[in-house]
Amino acid sequence: MKTDLELALECVVNIYHQYAIKYPIDDYLNKREFSELLKETAKPFLYNTMPPNMSIDDYISKLFARADHNHDGRLKFTEFLTTLNLVAIDAHNRSHQHPDAGHGRGHGHDHGHGHSHDHGHDHGHGPRE
Repeated sequence: MKTDLELALECVVNIYHQYAIKYPIDDYLNKREFSELLKETAKPFLYNTMPPNMSIDDYISKLFARADHNHDGRLKFTEFLTTLNLVAIDAHNRSHQHPDAGHGRGHGHDHGHGHSHDHGHDHGHGPRE
């Protein structure tokens, strides 16, 4: 049986591939694919991590610019991981600032999400039908 972390990591890879092959079909995320990925799969999470008084589009643009290390206008998988790292760090920091959010000192990490990690993502890189 796979652990929650194994399932989460597989899910990250699968979601990346699902969006990277949209347009054009390649193994990179352009800004449009990146924005769709975050809005369609992580919007509530982003709302909890983005700075106050910033729109979701501005936040996504900022994340994209920070992750695009070689400034080629697209993110390879390792650059995409930079984004997840930044958002996860923001979420962790905020979990300590807002004890009413169910986290605080001594919070556990057995989250019992109650949802399946089988998102039905296509592992192939072929065109969508």
